[in-house]
Amino acid sequence: MQKSLTADAVLPALSNRIASTEKLIIVGASTGGTEAIKDFLVRLPPDCPGIAITQHMPEAFTKSFAARLDSLCKISVKEAEQGDRILPGHAFIAPGSAHLLVKRSGANYVCELSEGPPVNRHRPSVDVLFRSAANVVGKNAIGVILTGMGKDGAAGMLEMKQAGAYNFSQDEATCVVFGMPKEAIAAGGVDEIVPLPLMATKVMGYLASLGARAFRYNPESATPDCVTPLPVSFY
Repeated sequence: MQKSLTADAVLPALSNRIASTEKLIIVGASTGGTEAIKDFLVRLPPDCPGIAITQHMPEAFTKSFAARLDSLCKISVKEAEQGDRILPGHAFIAPGSAHLLVKRSGANYVCELSEGPPVNRHRPSVDVLFRSAANVVGKNAIGVILTGMGKDGAAGMLEMKQAGAYNFSQDEATCVVFGMPKEAIAAGGVDEIVPLPLMATKVMGYLASLGARAFRYNPESATPDCVTPLPVSFY
């Protein structure tokens, strides 16, 4: 059996973090996550903070998954590519063949892809994404862990919280598998446990509580109240 590695196999934890005020939403999911991610993203306004997402999924499906979400959401959604700038109103899905990390490039957050070894037997790994957010986003990150089997993301979410992030977990009643959220809660990395239909409202409400400068505002946005969820679209 392949040894289960931690995020240390891909990137070290950092203690000296770059100061910034721009917020990012960082999402991890596994079993049942495709529908959960859709439910979360379709309710977000077009001027929400940039989003980085790791969903355990085979390489052949992540691009079409991102395209499907892009057709349903008010925000733009795409499969992450090396160097993509993580801008407000945009979400980036980890490709099925690589870890997704958040990096800084000057004043910007960008996507970095790594072909490092699987972490918790997954590539992409939620722990790797969360570790990268703890390293470079720190207190400006909002973590969201959704339905999934196993423990990937639990250690990384705790690291995010220790770096100052505010973290949400999906509740047991609305999870397909209450594995990853349960482990993250047990590890102490979760601040609020929320039913999936309320997740977008809770996240945007938390951002609104931080003040108008918590994220970049797009004056052309058609959504005047960032706390009001958008209606869900289904196939």
